[in-house]
Amino acid sequence: MREPQAIPVTEDERMIPAWSIVLASVAFVGVEYYFWQVLPERRHAPPLGFRIYFNLSWGVLAALFFLMVGYISKDAPRRAMSRWFWMLVCLVMLPGGIGAVLYFLLRQPLVSRCPACGTLVQSDFHFCPQCNYRLLANCGQCFRTVRASDQFCTRCGHELAGDHLPARLRTLNE
Repeated sequence: MREPQAIPVTEDERMIPAWSIVLASVAFVGVEYYFWQVLPERRHAPPLGFRIYFNLSWGVLAALFFLMVGYISKDAPRRAMSRWFWMLVCLVMLPGGIGAVLYFLLRQPLVSRCPACGTLVQSDFHFCPQCNYRLLANCGQCFRTVRASDQFCTRCGHELAGDHLPARLRTLNE
């Protein structure tokens, strides 16, 4: 498993890098320049309403594309995925944003470290694959994930107080 880049989840506003914001601004201004300076110089200029609608919509779409590529460049390492591969997929599959859609459909869950042994584990793992450390609270009967504060399993109705929760999960219950 690849080594994930550590970006705290509370810092979501830093998930779009400055270079992406600059490129988005340049793309928006470039589209505005095209629709207001280059396009009207042709023999048959489109009507004013057409130009206003299309210059704003195409400018926003171009800016959003560069912001999305920037977001993917920061999000992929957090999920132990290749940053350059997914940025290339987004750039190559430009029409309709197909590359970005593929990224969001195929991206891996967030990766963290096991508190006991330090192994990289996905956020949906119940137990560490190396040391069998219990990462999430789950029902002792059906083994589905439950909140640490639940008294009964929402799936099978099993009483969770009888399960032997680790001390770290038991303190959340109290």
